[in-house]
Amino acid sequence: MTYVIAEPCIGVKDTACTDACPVDCIHPRKDEPGFAESDQLFINPDECIECGACAAVCPVGACFGPGELPEKWSSFEQKNADHYRT
Repeated sequence: MTYVIAEPCIGVKDTACTDACPVDCIHPRKDEPGFAESDQLFINPDECIECGACAAVCPVGACFGPGELPEKWSSFEQKNADHYRT
């Protein structure tokens, strides 16, 4: 598992993480199609390098690294992956 964005992001979509990500794997950005319609931001698991930059700047604590995702939000691992595979 790479980093995952979970429930605290829903409805917030603070984009500090998109600016901090050195490999641009968090979407949608404010200027991308689908930003307004999306309920949260997503990390592409195929591109994430597990640097932790997103977690360090997230104001709501929504980014979780490998082994850190709380069980109550475990479904967000698949939700992030599915966002990029549909």
